[in-house]
Amino acid sequence: MKAGEQARSITRREEEGRHEEGPGPRTVASMGMVKTVGLVLHPQRDSKEAIDTIVEWARTRDVTVLGLPDEVGRIDCSAVRVDAATLAERADLLVSLGGDGTMLRTMRLASGRSTPVLGVNLGKLGFLAEIDVAELPPALSAIDNHHFTVEPRMAVRAALPGDQTVTAFNDIALVRIPGDRLSAVAISVAGDPFVRYASDAVIVATSTGSTAYNFSAGGPLVSPLVEGFLVVPAAAHSSFNRALVLSADEVVTLELLPASGQLAIEVDGSVAGRLSPGDHLTVSAMRAAGRVVRLGTTSFYERARRKLRVSGSAEVD
Repeated sequence: MKAGEQARSITRREEEGRHEEGPGPRTVASMGMVKTVGLVLHPQRDSKEAIDTIVEWARTRDVTVLGLPDEVGRIDCSAVRVDAATLAERADLLVSLGGDGTMLRTMRLASGRSTPVLGVNLGKLGFLAEIDVAELPPALSAIDNHHFTVEPRMAVRAALPGDQTVTAFNDIALVRIPGDRLSAVAISVAGDPFVRYASDAVIVATSTGSTAYNFSAGGPLVSPLVEGFLVVPAAAHSSFNRALVLSADEVVTLELLPASGQLAIEVDGSVAGRLSPGDHLTVSAMRAAGRVVRLGTTSFYERARRKLRVSGSAEVD
């Protein structure tokens, strides 16, 4: 059995016992060798040093390195070029080289699989990346020996008009188009009408995405281990402007009211389509849709303090 297959079977057994054990990180303790590493690159940032490091590490261990043709083609390296489906299928470990956007793309590529994803930071500090380039060799060796934990990450998904299904690890947002009217959206949970928001946008965010659009819209900061999702209005013009926190077992429907302008559908920050008054979007959760490698070097709260510049506390007399 390959290391990746062994890791995946362990994760499946853990997932079967998840309700008894809780949603926290799983420690992968069995030993084995990683045989195939898949690379996903930032479209602009210089990743040659990181790739050279990975390729050299792999060469000394008879490990195959895979990459997407249009990405590794930019760099002179020995990575085997494969399409996205093959990359996701064959890789025992996926390595994201970039920032949070690249990490989200890698997680979407591996969505629904138990393949762990290692985030390598090539720019500003992100929330999802675990290490910097200089830490790659010991990190790869630790993962090769399964000395790491796997942090499950929930996603949200929705079926768009035209039967296209989208998955987001940060958020799905209905956003006002400049020059058009405000968003006027009715929110129903499990079929029960609850509230109508008039706002610039309505965001459905995962706990992972609580530090993204949700946070800038005034929503709460949520541990990425929480199995739930948020519905948050941005720049609300209605009297009720509070965020909703929903269970991963609930389903939320967003219906555009007649007074609404046409809205763009953003999936992890990229426009995926548009909705018009009368249209609706139903969003549900996907438990453990992605699995992020953690080596114990930093915590979510350490990264949040640094990224969000949280310092000190109010003094009470």
